[in-house]
Amino acid sequence: MVVGVAATSVEALRLEEELRPDVVLVDIRLGGERGFDLARRLRSPVILISTYARREYAEEIAASPARGFISKTELSASAVLQLLGATD
Repeated sequence: MVVGVAATSVEALRLEEELRPDVVLVDIRLGGERGFDLARRLRSPVILISTYARREYAEEIAASPARGFISKTELSASAVLQLLGATD
């Protein structure tokens, strides 16, 4: 279930504190901001998402604290659960 949507890092950090989500989906490109920077600041488990292919950001994804990456074309509840180590 989606509990919040943020357009900026500041808003995402505020919502995380307020809503305490089980996982945060972070777009790699946040307009003028970078999702990688936000991922380092969040306390909740993070999954990076993007319309860009994994190979375009492979090194940065591997170096990030995120649990993993899901292409927006493959984004689903089961894909999120799989990265979190849960079962459907």
